[in-house]
Amino acid sequence: MVSGNEAQEKLQRVRGMLSELSLDAVYLKKQSNFSWMTCGGLNVVGIAMEMGVAGLLITADRQYAVCNNIEAPRMQDEEHLLEHGYELKSFPWYDDQEVQFVRELAGGPSIGADHGLPGTTDVSARINPLRYQLTPWEVERYKQVGLLTATAIEAAAATVRPGDRECEVIGRLAERLWANRLDYITTFCAADERISQYRHPIATEQKIAKRAMLCVNARKWGLIVSLTRFVQFEPVSPDLRRRYDANVLVDCGMMANTVPGKPAVDAFRRGLELYAETGFADEYRLHHQGGSIGYAGRDYKVNHKTTDVVQENQGFAWNPSITGCKSEDTILATSAGPVMLSPPVTFPTVEREVDGRNFVRPDILVL
Repeated sequence: MVSGNEAQEKLQRVRGMLSELSLDAVYLKKQSNFSWMTCGGLNVVGIAMEMGVAGLLITADRQYAVCNNIEAPRMQDEEHLLEHGYELKSFPWYDDQEVQFVRELAGGPSIGADHGLPGTTDVSARINPLRYQLTPWEVERYKQVGLLTATAIEAAAATVRPGDRECEVIGRLAERLWANRLDYITTFCAADERISQYRHPIATEQKIAKRAMLCVNARKWGLIVSLTRFVQFEPVSPDLRRRYDANVLVDCGMMANTVPGKPAVDAFRRGLELYAETGFADEYRLHHQGGSIGYAGRDYKVNHKTTDVVQENQGFAWNPSITGCKSEDTILATSAGPVMLSPPVTFPTVEREVDGRNFVRPDILVL
């Protein structure tokens, strides 16, 4: 699925930025940017690391990979950097020459970086948007990531039984994700009252009695999807049904209004309208509503002041929540309408039509 054309397109975007900012070179070392530039490669040795162990130095006509001698063999053999046109420059692990190499290879003194490397200018704010519009090759990879993640979380959810601890459930989810080499970079599991008490319920050893919420941010090839599912062991009460259905409606409204060429805040505002129409006007104040996603868990979270414009083939994960509920999946914004990347696979579903768009959303799984 990786094409030389994909790598070249990304190099063109970065070199266009070099020209605009009058930079001699840019040095990229964050995991998100490395994965993007290498079409799904990994430069980390821990799944929670933001900063990698190898960097990419790009000039107007050359590109280099810089790392120590520990990382060099894997960068060459498994990340295929030479095939992408990078010259590998390594130094002894006990003699850190990274800054020296970057300065010598840059071809000039004006160097940008995606982090605070001495002697460089942090240009992360200019680099991040270059990733937003996904290439056709990335779109195909992203669809696979979404389906694998949805399959894993729903399979794990189906195993939940009264008496299970939250952390045990996350362990089962992790096993299913790792079976397909998906990094579980953020996981939540909340039992019973913890669903309503906390918007970010990291898993504890609390036992599940009546219901549970599972959430995950999973990553493969650098691309991240976010989704949430609910299970319970008793009939859905009228109050919970009202809340859940309203939450799904808000989510669908936000997705329906995530339109390339339109401000992302339009979708946010439509969500606020639907919160109010369903009788939950103030619930949005209790948690962020999500936003752009791709090589970062959220490239930006949309609020009243967001000025970003939705790009063609840009990932979004809205996560509106109403106390006791949340609705969250990952979509691709396209001019033909939102494409669901993490659809319900084995869960029961509910169908909604909002603002001219039809959606099939996961319902609560009653076990």
